[in-house]
Amino acid sequence: MGRLSAFGTRSRGHLGAGLERVRASVALAAQTGVAGGLAWYIAHDLIGEPTPFFAPIAAVVTLAVSVGQRLQRAAELVIGVALGIGVGDLILLVIGSGPWQLGIMVAFAVVAAAALGGGGPLVVQAAGSAVLVAAFSPTGAAPYSRFVDALVGGAVGLAVMAVLLPLNPLTVVRRAAEPALDLLADGLHEVAAALAERDVDRAERALTALRAGEAPFAAFRSAVDAARENSALAPARWRSRAAITRYVESADQLLYALRNVRVLVRRVLTALRDDEPVPPELPDAVGLLGDAVALLRGELAGGAEPVATRERALRAAGESGRAYTDGVAFSGGVVVAQIRSTATDLLRATGITHADAVQLVRGAAARYGGTGLPGS
Repeated sequence: MGRLSAFGTRSRGHLGAGLERVRASVALAAQTGVAGGLAWYIAHDLIGEPTPFFAPIAAVVTLAVSVGQRLQRAAELVIGVALGIGVGDLILLVIGSGPWQLGIMVAFAVVAAAALGGGGPLVVQAAGSAVLVAAFSPTGAAPYSRFVDALVGGAVGLAVMAVLLPLNPLTVVRRAAEPALDLLADGLHEVAAALAERDVDRAERALTALRAGEAPFAAFRSAVDAARENSALAPARWRSRAAITRYVESADQLLYALRNVRVLVRRVLTALRDDEPVPPELPDAVGLLGDAVALLRGELAGGAEPVATRERALRAAGESGRAYTDGVAFSGGVVVAQIRSTATDLLRATGITHADAVQLVRGAAARYGGTGLPGS
């Protein structure tokens, strides 16, 4: 029975994850379906291309490859597709088709993309499109008809992405923010527990996890940039601007907080290995920072004023001041300073200016620690 129960639990978990992936792909499916049909209609029925194969292909490629990317990246993909098709058509007219002609097409497409100053996506799309031209070269097609098809399809893809059916930028940002904020909050709670238990191994594991935090935070930053651009271009998403602005204000400050926390954990490890005194308020302060990050995640997602986040961050600063007064050694003093720096970062992530955040943290710490506390 135990095995059956475990199997049922795993099956439900896989089913839930699959349903979540399906739900997340619905918007993209709608975008690509509309873009492919619209690109064919414009190229075939309005422009008069007999078989506009490349129009829906370019539209779908533009949308599928640029999910979560900025509009500039999507435009680069369109240029790459059109460029590869144009170069391929030109070479087909001059030297015909065949394996060695295909090699020349790809080489020329890559050179042309590089000459335009294109990055990796443009070069790859140019080369891939040249291969498609060589593989699908129907007889009787007008010169450069496929180049026109590609421009039509790319333009339709951009229009669908930015105007007709734009993805909800808040949904994109929230999905990117969750793993980043969870990692930081969980890491702080683990460090707090390790410090309270004087568990060096647990603190080392927490540091290892936090060191892997650059990737989710970079994805969060990229999603914020894309969402800000999307909410500016798409009229249907203009109402999201205020909520997006909160994420914009928080992204950089949370990355600074991650880096300060990693310094904090390294000093926690040194304090534990050197058997320094650890006042109980010190792990409490670190845990309160973790609470602040977890609260910020919810307040950002809900579009609420981050009052609870600020309260927890200032309580962390206050507890660090109490710990400093109770007595810490050198590494413990550095931990106190990093708690204050992280609290300042979190306050700034809630929209408070740097000067006001520093003043608030100093005030919270001084209520317990007097004037001899290490700076923010």
